[in-house]
Amino acid sequence: MKKNKKMLFVYNPKAGKAMIRNKLADILDIFTANGYEITIVPTQKHGDAAEIVKNRSDIYDVVVCSGGDGTLDEVVNGMLSSDHRTPLGYIPAGSTNDFAASLAIPSDMLKAAEIIVKGKDFSCDAGSFNDTNFIYVAAFGLFSEISYSTDQQIKNALGHTAYILSGGKALLNAHAHKLKVTANGNTIEDVFIYGMISNSKQVGGFQGIMGPGVELDDGEFEVTLIKDPQTPPELNTILVSLLERNFDNDLMYSFRTNDIIIESDEPVSWALDGEDGGSHKKVHIKTLPKAIDIKVIYQ
Repeated sequence: MKKNKKMLFVYNPKAGKAMIRNKLADILDIFTANGYEITIVPTQKHGDAAEIVKNRSDIYDVVVCSGGDGTLDEVVNGMLSSDHRTPLGYIPAGSTNDFAASLAIPSDMLKAAEIIVKGKDFSCDAGSFNDTNFIYVAAFGLFSEISYSTDQQIKNALGHTAYILSGGKALLNAHAHKLKVTANGNTIEDVFIYGMISNSKQVGGFQGIMGPGVELDDGEFEVTLIKDPQTPPELNTILVSLLERNFDNDLMYSFRTNDIIIESDEPVSWALDGEDGGSHKKVHIKTLPKAIDIKVIYQ
């Protein structure tokens, strides 16, 4: 008799609108029908997913995560902290699901479950951020705060353009940070209101915000840094650039790198995959090339 494959299924029952509760039986049926013996662990509090996955046995053929980007971030941290590598399946259940969208993993939970059992492994990059890790974005400043604090229904109603414009109303009064940025053998010293180091085709619920040509396995981050606008014309330039995804101007820096150091005299608050990344005077961010094997039907 053929031995069943073993799956560790970690899910956040509170993610999004707790929709997984209505789909859980059907998800498990798909896994069981495809020969998996399942260990199911619902998370109870922040940090659970990372610890569960970090301390997992090496008997599992696949680890499945269901939740939002924050739950995914925890699972990736747990996997990268463990002593063994296991393919990762993802069933998005949050409000934005940026990384799932970047990998063409559908928001339909049952379709996502089918991809886990029928898809192939895609080795994608992750990132290290000082002494922790992230899967798709590290950001600071105005737009990151707006993005992650805005209800998804409002974003859907406003659309990308109105969202950027609503953020623009606060640009001239935004808290700016004087930073020293070192990457690719160059050093930039300037005052910035926003920065994003990402490996994603979607950030904050908006597809294509980084423009074309984003690859999730090329060993590089896309970096966007927005300077502090001093006048209304400068503000207008920034808004138009964001709306058109054209970052080639004197008020924005846009480049790719696999290693970046950002330093400041005062602590800067960061968001990692949409979750609180703490406040830091110095951050060292590096790519972890092809660090995670994730189940996808990748085009």
